[in-house]
Amino acid sequence: MVQSADRFLAVQVQRLQRITGKKRIVFPEGLDPRIQAAAKLLRGLVDPLLLDSRDALQQAATMVASGEADGGVAGAVNTTAETARAAFQIIGMAEGIRRVSGAFYMCVRDASFGHNGVLAFADCAMMVDPAADEIAEVAIATARSVRIVMDTEPRIALLSFSTKGSAKDPKMIEALRILRERAPSLIVDGELQADAALVPSIGQAKAPGSPMAGRANTLIFPNLASANIGYKLVERLGGARAFGPFLQGLKKPFNDLSRGCSVEDIYGAAVITALQSEGSKVASI
Repeated sequence: MVQSADRFLAVQVQRLQRITGKKRIVFPEGLDPRIQAAAKLLRGLVDPLLLDSRDALQQAATMVASGEADGGVAGAVNTTAETARAAFQIIGMAEGIRRVSGAFYMCVRDASFGHNGVLAFADCAMMVDPAADEIAEVAIATARSVRIVMDTEPRIALLSFSTKGSAKDPKMIEALRILRERAPSLIVDGELQADAALVPSIGQAKAPGSPMAGRANTLIFPNLASANIGYKLVERLGGARAFGPFLQGLKKPFNDLSRGCSVEDIYGAAVITALQSEGSKVASI
């Protein structure tokens, strides 16, 4: 595993161990051997609740909504659409958020990027071609997630093919205006090309005076195509480790897995889901 990924997961486990009482994480796909193997590894950290029904997504979401479980993890068998639909319809959205989005936590080889080598990418899972107000909403939801999961203040870059009007990207320019109106305390800038967002010398040259150019730890993409392609290129060509996608904007955490997930993927998803359920209390540790 990439060193930053080892460190990231170890820190999440340590934070979880400091919480009083075990979090109850429900797995609606409890018949899957990978889920069963992950549950064995998780005992001692969380209380895994495995359902053995073949149509248990709604039951799991209901358990989370009612407080019987603190969070849920699904998607080893069910599709992302099925998982997200159950979460949206039964658990509902957090205050001020209208749409579900998905974030990956990318652990890269060079720890000088992001927060100790970890960056949040969004929306990599849900919205195909979000409008400017939807981009702003994704950024707000991702900022909340970064504070909880990465335990740091988000520095958000609205990514584009343009940097500060070099080629004009009206959607991301408008998304920035909306963000600054709705969440003026966020450290955010755009529109920025990826190199200007991540490399200090390029950020200073292309966006002088920007509050976070070259220092971003949270990347908001203009559409699903660029986000999904981007995270897979970073993972496969750059040798990064991807954790996610984690669904954002819900009242309570209910997260998605890839149907090709490994036992390690399920373990990591459950640990992060447990931390999400603790919310802002954990982020302040």
